[in-house]
Amino acid sequence: MGKEVKTNAMRILDRNKISYEIINYECDEFIDGLHTAEITGAPVEQSFKTLVMQGKSKQYYVFVIPIADEVDLKAAARAVNEKAVEMIHVKDITAITGYVRGGCSPLGMKKQFPTIIHESAAAYDKIYVSGGRIGTTIVVAPAALLSVVRGQYADVIRH
Repeated sequence: MGKEVKTNAMRILDRNKISYEIINYECDEFIDGLHTAEITGAPVEQSFKTLVMQGKSKQYYVFVIPIADEVDLKAAARAVNEKAVEMIHVKDITAITGYVRGGCSPLGMKKQFPTIIHESAAAYDKIYVSGGRIGTTIVVAPAALLSVVRGQYADVIRH
């Protein structure tokens, strides 16, 4: 077995001495989080996707929400003190984050954007997030993730 090629997300966790697990899976192109959880056996309710949005102020924000849920744009805007937020265009993901669609981790983007993690993450001892490339999931304690991204918890999903 070859040496694990570290992603920026892994390097940041290593640098902060945060323990994590890596789950690699076969995948050549973008698949949604539900399929990823199915392939890896990760519990759906503990699996989170990373969404990048832009506010009216032109500031970018990262939202980490459960894979089966949809973001509530009004709640998301309130959480970051914006009048409104909207998803960035798929074609802009790499330019803004340094990651590709389906491999976008809340850790290790080109810049550290304000990050909101859905409050449901706090109920678990570990959550599953993108490892920073397609085919890699990182399993990490939500409190550790929150501290590294200097984020906050908020309820930003549709009910």
